[in-house]
Amino acid sequence: MVLYSYILKGDGEMKFISYIFDNDESFGILNKDDTAVIPMDILFNKLKMEVPKNLLEFIRTYSDSFIPDLQEAINNSHNNTIPLKNIKIIAPIQYPRRNIFCLGKNYADHAMEVQSLPDGEAAIPNYPIYFTKVADPAIGHMDKVIIPKDYTQKIDYEVELAIVIGKDGKDISPEEAENYIFGYTIGNDISARDIQTKHIQWFKGKSLDTFTPMGPYLVHKSEIGFPVELDITSKVNGEIRQKSNTKNLIFDIPTIISDLSKGLTLRAGDIILTGTPAGVGIGFKPHKYLKSKDVVECYIEKIGTLVNIIE
Repeated sequence: MVLYSYILKGDGEMKFISYIFDNDESFGILNKDDTAVIPMDILFNKLKMEVPKNLLEFIRTYSDSFIPDLQEAINNSHNNTIPLKNIKIIAPIQYPRRNIFCLGKNYADHAMEVQSLPDGEAAIPNYPIYFTKVADPAIGHMDKVIIPKDYTQKIDYEVELAIVIGKDGKDISPEEAENYIFGYTIGNDISARDIQTKHIQWFKGKSLDTFTPMGPYLVHKSEIGFPVELDITSKVNGEIRQKSNTKNLIFDIPTIISDLSKGLTLRAGDIILTGTPAGVGIGFKPHKYLKSKDVVECYIEKIGTLVNIIE
């Protein structure tokens, strides 16, 4: 199977997406009315350049300076399209180059609601809390989250803004942080709360197969203002569960990138989940855990809505 990704151009925004068409995966660009995709190989052929095999390779190979050239190719390629209705969207980066970096308790209201979790003191953290999460692969828009029912019963959702790093960097200053960002997408940090409690840490309960939905789009940073202040919401079966704004992060994006990169080289294509606001299932009394046939919608302003079905 050949991997495809594409750049979505909708409402004036440049959005990268990975998708499957006719049993193959490739990359391209959505036309202006959001009805068809321009395959990326057509764009790179116009530029007389070798086509990257996937979105991760694109990020690792080309700098931000290449975006204007790509945009010019987009403007000249609207007759070479595939109808959007014929594609299957997958995670923008299905196989991250290493574990996804995650932040715990990075919204004050969420930090106060998760006292029953391991290390679940209600106090607001003084320093960023990091853990990692396996995505092998990350699943995409409209994909199913499979609950291993013989192993866990307490499955939770967490809508999060995900940062995708655009170039390698170490000991990055907060002032330089934006220069190391490629773009942003949506992550749903699916979590087995009973496994977290059992193992007294977060890694295992967050790394089960299908527990990392991402997408549907990866928006280039040029389309989102800095500092990043975006409405963020989750719904389960149409009921709003989480509603906040990324301006409420305890540790903002420059702080996260600067602190995480101290003594640790961030690599192009690395993904950072920045934390989730209040309203997760464990925060309700009684708890509102996910069950089979539930539909979870994760929305972030200027990026889109990531939808997944629980099975």
